[in-house]
Amino acid sequence: MSVRRLSPNQPDSFAFTPESEKLALWWIAKFPAARQQSAVLPLLWLVQKQQGWVSEPALRVVAEKLSMPVIRVYEVATFYTMFMLEPVGSKALVQVCGTTPCMLRGAGDLIAVCQKKFGNRDHLSADGQFYWQEVECLGACSNAPMAAINDYYYEDLTAQSFEAILDDFAAGKSPAPGSAIGRQGAAPEGGPLVLSDPKLYDGSAAKPIKTLPNAPPKPKGKAAKEPAA
Repeated sequence: MSVRRLSPNQPDSFAFTPESEKLALWWIAKFPAARQQSAVLPLLWLVQKQQGWVSEPALRVVAEKLSMPVIRVYEVATFYTMFMLEPVGSKALVQVCGTTPCMLRGAGDLIAVCQKKFGNRDHLSADGQFYWQEVECLGACSNAPMAAINDYYYEDLTAQSFEAILDDFAAGKSPAPGSAIGRQGAAPEGGPLVLSDPKLYDGSAAKPIKTLPNAPPKPKGKAAKEPAA
């Protein structure tokens, strides 16, 4: 993994909004008094959701709130690649999966679209609206190639469908996430091919159970009857 460093361009300060502050205190309260530094991950995520990335002043605010050394917060923020360490696009953060299944299915075409539209990876586009990366496996291999845009997955992409989605983001729209070909989850293209008989899951083929499996035998005789209520 390459060395990750903070951006040389930093804001003067950072403060949680009232809404983020409330959530931060909620997360901290989930841990025992001697273990509240464990809230560092959710607090850093709150920072990123608020300002789009994790700045150096924000690291200090989180460290102060959790009573931990700033260097330890820095270590966490630089270790986890989900935390962005420099400003990202105002419209979209685009993360194209470049691992083997996606590459075999056309991720190179998606990368070419990003290079054409936004320039080099790991940099803001010229208009400041987009930031794109090639990342490791995002866990949607069955629907390759795919990309994560902001908080959602866009799957079964082609260069054309991917570019149309990016154009929608540029226009201020919010394209629906999911499969570009209408695939249901990770089902085969065109729909499920097995277990398609409704009787398998709607209960109509079930037989009434007279005796529960492994249930103790029922007592015999009048004495075994339950007393009347």
